[in-house]
Amino acid sequence: MALKVKNLATPISDFRILLRYSGLLPMFQWILYSESNPSPNTSLQFLTRLQNIANVCYYPLEHIYWLGAHEVITLSKETLNKIGIWSCRFWAAYVVLYFIQLWEEKRLWDHKVKNLKKAKASNSISLKDFNDQKIALKEEKKTLLINTIINSAYFPLTIHWSLENSKFPDVGVGFCGTIAALAQIYTAWKATK
Repeated sequence: MALKVKNLATPISDFRILLRYSGLLPMFQWILYSESNPSPNTSLQFLTRLQNIANVCYYPLEHIYWLGAHEVITLSKETLNKIGIWSCRFWAAYVVLYFIQLWEEKRLWDHKVKNLKKAKASNSISLKDFNDQKIALKEEKKTLLINTIINSAYFPLTIHWSLENSKFPDVGVGFCGTIAALAQIYTAWKATK
């Protein structure tokens, strides 16, 4: 059974990498958008810039690695391995930065909750506005949780693939990848509602 799962994992991995080729243009569009519409929070804007730099390094290296691994371009095995490891190190950097971003977003969320409670206690907000904001904050918290789950599942994978001689078991790779994929499917499904 394990061999069958492994045999399925390889084409799925290839498919996911191929899908990311189409993500290069939206990545550059996002960079332009985030620079022309900066976050009012300077910490979040700084984190966004660092994440953009990590992605600009990660994605091309990953694509070069994939092309080399499938012998579309010729690379020595040593060069191919270095490119793969460095692409994953940039991915790991992005994941670490995203944890910091999530922490900052949670801190801002806590501040919004505190302000909403103060507004309710002082009767400076209508019941309708209070309920609307409460629902919005609940959705925001759910988004933070899902993104934390996705990031937490990716983190050990980024470390595993960033090391030359990782001892992380294949079952761990499958488990973490499945958790991340299911959480992303849930996020995509929620976005269609």
